[in-house]
Amino acid sequence: MAAKIESYRDLIVWQQAMDLAVSIYETARAWPKDERYGLTAQVRRAATSVPANIAEGYGRESRASYQQFLRIAQGSLKELETHLLIAQRVGITSHQATEPLMNRSESVGTLLRPLIRKLSPE
Repeated sequence: MAAKIESYRDLIVWQQAMDLAVSIYETARAWPKDERYGLTAQVRRAATSVPANIAEGYGRESRASYQQFLRIAQGSLKELETHLLIAQRVGITSHQATEPLMNRSESVGTLLRPLIRKLSPE
């Protein structure tokens, strides 16, 4: 039997998105200081946007609004992935550092997609 969802914090997708955001912060700490207001800020903002939008959507009154916030979270995931790939291409980070983050991001996306579909009107 599945656990009862009483809060957005019970959602596995939110939990994984939080873990991803923490991993992004930990990884970006090692990035050059001159990137503090560049890609470092961009990846952190995109990463924190994912669980924040999942939570905000959960707190909305309508399914359509919840679905829209989940779509924003999904867009933030793709933005995050793009920033990570740019950071890799310009030499700020390595493929070895980026790959597990990309895998975590894909995992969150894999959970978001069916949730978005489930909220669609019949």
